Amino acid sequence: MSGLRFTFTLTIVVMFFGTILGVLLALGRSFGSKPVAWLCTAYIEIIRGTPMLAQLFILYFALPPYGIRMTAVTVAYLGFTINCAAYQAEYTRGSIESVGSDQFKSAYSLGMSRWQTIFTIVLPQAIRWAIPAWTNEFIYILKYTSLAYVIGAPDLMTQGKFIASRNYQFFRVYLIAAIIYLIIVWISTWIIDRIEEKLKIPGFG
Repeated sequence: MSGLRFTFTLTIVVMFFGTILGVLLALGRSFGSKPVAWLCTAYIEIIRGTPMLAQLFILYFALPPYGIRMTAVTVAYLGFTINCAAYQAEYTRGSIESVGSDQFKSAYSLGMSRWQTIFTIVLPQAIRWAIPAWTNEFIYILKYTSLAYVIGAPDLMTQGKFIASRNYQFFRVYLIAAIIYLIIVWISTWIIDRIEEKLKIPGFG
């Protein structure tokens, strides 16, 4: 249960900060100046193009020789947030691009500035359209927090490994862990589906 608490807390915190950072990256890539857009694009492509496991290993094993040392828990939070943000940025950017250019023209005709239009017209719609993709990312993060065990973070799989190493019931312990993940995924999906239904834009889909 302590492993389950850490896993669920890690997922919630990573989704919260990853989504905020992802939205900022999407805005920077879509509407920022050329240097800002280039930096955001580089970050997104590098993170999405490399395995999460490699990113965790770099943070936990490769940085200490350079004087940067972090605990396994800190690396888990930081590594998963960095990874989540890159994917959230692309989901949000795709939703932003789905907002028609005619809405920009309409807003400009009403005297709204570019950033007023982005934050009051475009972004609220884009975020609501991105919720289904965010649901997938939540489930992805929830399941892949199991990778935290490779750096010793006290997640569900790590605790299961400790238990199995004591009682040698590896099949039973890991089966229970898998069932716990499955139950959490089902419950989380049901809750997010209700949120999506509540926030969807009337008349679209």
